[in-house]
Amino acid sequence: MTRWAMIADLRRCVGCQTCTAACRQANATPPGVQWRRVVDLEVGEYPDVKRAFVPVGCMHCEDPPCMHVCPSTATRKRADGIVTIDYDLCIGCAYCAVACPYQARFKVDRQEFAYGGSTEDERENLHPDRIGVATKCTFCVDRIDAGLARGLTPGVDPEATPACVNSCIAKALHFGDAENPASNVSQLLAENQFFRMHEELGTGPGFYYLWDRRP
Repeated sequence: MTRWAMIADLRRCVGCQTCTAACRQANATPPGVQWRRVVDLEVGEYPDVKRAFVPVGCMHCEDPPCMHVCPSTATRKRADGIVTIDYDLCIGCAYCAVACPYQARFKVDRQEFAYGGSTEDERENLHPDRIGVATKCTFCVDRIDAGLARGLTPGVDPEATPACVNSCIAKALHFGDAENPASNVSQLLAENQFFRMHEELGTGPGFYYLWDRRP
């Protein structure tokens, strides 16, 4: 069974926010909505202080809390592990945003534009179905499904890979099938020490963070 997963190599991320910009461009998200963002952290104590950059977003959990609290069944988990939202079923109650331990869900109640009036790109990419409902990172599921239909491999072929992964200038982000031992993500997980955010909550995140090679 396929289980799509994303990896962030914290040794390589430089905090450039290119993934954030690529996600915004690909998904035409409104101002204030960042499906992929990068948290800038300070690690250590003076004088041994370092900066760490941590990409975050929807973790596409194995057991997603957002799905369990959804009263309209708009939030669902596909067999391949991707957590989706049916905008036609979502009633905008925002229970999911409260339940999500990753602060990965957003809800806007009116159309907004980055520079006051809409630009040509914003007009071409309007999403009226996303107003008044919950939204979040989808792992660029449309690209994945379209690529698979063409015989492409997500995580290997750019046309079938999430926009944030394609854009990463430091090659810190990776995507692939965690259930396939031969996949790129499986090999990275086998070769490196990793953690998953708030894994102690039992959510089973589909987003992994590499921090050092295995001894």
